[in-house]
Amino acid sequence: PRSDKFYTAALGKLGINNLGPMGAGATLYGAGSPEFIVLKPGNGLPSTYGNGGTLGFAAPSRAAVRAFHEAGLANGGKDEGAPGPRSFTPTAYASYLRDPDGNKICAYCFNDGE
Repeated sequence: PRSDKFYTAALGKLGINNLGPMGAGATLYGAGSPEFIVLKPGNGLPSTYGNGGTLGFAAPSRAAVRAFHEAGLANGGKDEGAPGPRSFTPTAYASYLRDPDGNKICAYCFNDGE
C-alpha cells in the first residue's frame, strides 16, 4: 500500500497512471497501457534494492520533473537529488528520489525551457 500511494502520486505527475491491480500484490502503471509494475518478489524473500541501479521516467517538462519530486516527497519518498539541470547534456533536467523501499528513481526531461 505505501508503494502504491508513492507511485500513484509521483508517477501521476508524469502522466503515468495507476491502472489497477494485476493479480495478488501487483499494481500496473502506464499511460494507457502497462509500462511499469510494482509487486512483491515472486520468490517470497524480502524486497531489496540494488546499489547503482536507477529507474528513470521521461517527463514532458521541467515543471513535471518538479511536480514528480514534490509528490514523491509528500508520499513517503526521500530526496536523492533536487530538481535541476544535470551536466550530462546541455538540456538535461532531472530529480532523484528513493521510494519507500529504498529503490532509486528519477524523472528527467531534455527540454530547453518549461
